Amino acid sequence: MKNEDNEFMRHELRLPELTVRGMLLGAVLTVIFTASNVYLGLKVGLTFSSAIPAAVISMAILKMAKDSNILENNMVQTQASAAGTLSAIIFIIPGMLMIGYWQGFEFWQTLLVSACGGCLGVLFTIPLRRAMVVHSDLAYPEGVAAAEILKVGSSSQGSGLKEILSGSAVAGIVALLSSGFHVLSSGFSMWFRVGRGMTQFPIGYSTALVGAGYLIGIASGLAMLVGILIAWAGFVPYFTITGVLPDGMTMQKFAGAVYQERVRLIGAGAMGVAAVWTLITLARPVIDGVKESIAAVGMPDADKGKHRMDIDMSIKSIGLVFAVTVIGLLGIFYAFVSPEGLPAGQSIIFTVVGVGVAVLMGFFVAAACAYMAGLVGTSSSPISGIGILGIIVASLVMYALCSSFGIFSLPGGEKFATATAIFTTSIIMAIACISNDNMQDLKTGYLVGATPWRQQVALLLGCVVGALVIAPVLNLLYEAYGFPGALPRPDMDPSQALAAPQAALMTTIAQGIFSSKLAWEYIYIGMGLGVLLVLIDLFLKRSTRSLCLPPLAVGMGIYLPPSVQTPLVIGAVLGYFLNKKLRADKGEEGLAAGKRRGTLFASGLIVGESIIGVLLAGIIVVSVSGGGSDSPLALVGKDFADAAENIGLVVFLITLCIFSKVVLGRKAE
Repeated sequence: MKNEDNEFMRHELRLPELTVRGMLLGAVLTVIFTASNVYLGLKVGLTFSSAIPAAVISMAILKMAKDSNILENNMVQTQASAAGTLSAIIFIIPGMLMIGYWQGFEFWQTLLVSACGGCLGVLFTIPLRRAMVVHSDLAYPEGVAAAEILKVGSSSQGSGLKEILSGSAVAGIVALLSSGFHVLSSGFSMWFRVGRGMTQFPIGYSTALVGAGYLIGIASGLAMLVGILIAWAGFVPYFTITGVLPDGMTMQKFAGAVYQERVRLIGAGAMGVAAVWTLITLARPVIDGVKESIAAVGMPDADKGKHRMDIDMSIKSIGLVFAVTVIGLLGIFYAFVSPEGLPAGQSIIFTVVGVGVAVLMGFFVAAACAYMAGLVGTSSSPISGIGILGIIVASLVMYALCSSFGIFSLPGGEKFATATAIFTTSIIMAIACISNDNMQDLKTGYLVGATPWRQQVALLLGCVVGALVIAPVLNLLYEAYGFPGALPRPDMDPSQALAAPQAALMTTIAQGIFSSKLAWEYIYIGMGLGVLLVLIDLFLKRSTRSLCLPPLAVGMGIYLPPSVQTPLVIGAVLGYFLNKKLRADKGEEGLAAGKRRGTLFASGLIVGESIIGVLLAGIIVVSVSGGGSDSPLALVGKDFADAAENIGLVVFLITLCIFSKVVLGRKAE
């Protein structure tokens, strides 16, 4: 095994990992992080990775117990992060209310879709662990950051604690000033004309994303920059120049609409091709991993010859959990379609096909999501892009079924078809978001010496606990605010509704397919671009020593909002030049020491912003529930926006200078 010198990586080590107190603490953290993520995801369309704040809180609490250890802390953060990530199912499920199919969130249906889909996400990534964690050089930014934090917390010398704490303090203060007090902007955007068209040049000020960019490295960072340029220096100007400006719409709003309605579909198409290519390139190691797992069934004593850190859940356990989850999904899908009064045979066909499509597509997206998480991190991974592909596939399948059964001629037939597509996609999303998180946790465990099968059990527990929380929180927020086009009371203010942007987009796509109005041409353009990107990446790898252009990262660059990506790119480029300077000035030994300082400080940046994000979400929920503002800590009004942009830029540049000084520091490790 790598890093065998770590005392927690010894095969014969017998420390408590999966403890009752750890599971209870993980359950409490799960409730907190899931509720926070559901609110933020519905409001602004973003969720945060809860792994790092969970690790920090777990260490602080369990340190009061004398016999706590790094492996127990790792299990707590594994459980809590799984459930926090599962909340990404909110990117699709509110569509049920937007189309008027549900009048409120069905508790058991939402619970079982979340729990069973999440558990399948855990199972599908078990065969990927060796290929993508042990034998891969993917960055896994949050996973590495969480591991560094756990190591520092368990170290009696506290080596590196200064870098983590200083990074946390910097990011925490900046996040509080921007997201809490609103005296700093979270970014700025310059719009400018390109001929008769328009485009923008944005910069996000997220310090956590700068840290994540430092961890993902220059290749992925530059690939995302290429994607940004393709979108905002290519497609957006082209479509705004050649398009017709709608009456009453400003050119700036038109450019934004072009990006949302056309360019993101191109990005989704490119990501789809890149995801398939990723699966093809990973096929051999994945098949080897599956073969190894199957071979272990006939050798009950084989594990004795394996290192503790190489033992996954047994194939029998995987098969049992798989059977239970699929039966649960079949039952809840049948309960979903049966109220329509269709013939029993048709209801069964809808059930089997819907679950079959979700499970089959879920297996494929699990590998793609795991790879994306390794490439750019959980927080920045475009899960909603997977959702778009999922809703397209599910809608086409349901369109074919409904056409053959004559459903569209029945009253409410199109609404039923749309609802079944959304329900199928919600299972795919549950699988995808857990796959996205699972690999980060397994990477953390690999770096600190955890036993994989115990982590996998903790992830399954996290899925179940998180699923229990999601439905009640969704219902609470729906009753308090409503969604666009779905207000629970007629006297409610539509401007206060939670935007739920991804759910609105995916619902629009599903309705576009069933009404034959989806703009397929943009998805086809994206698919063609994806093929071209794969060919360019292959050419660069074969004809150069170190150049590459990861096609999935380019697709993400097109699809994700540029304000999210620019700090990632800045962090990656900054890291490249800092490492180059370190090697020139101090040689390989100085480079290694500087990289460690940079990794710890970057981890601290992610920790600080994540924890403040959790606290602010809690404060906002309490404020709004009591009839207060959704910006309860704001010290300034909207007229301060221009000044906040300028101050934010200065603070962002100061943060980059501090980061550089830490990495280039002269103290030896």
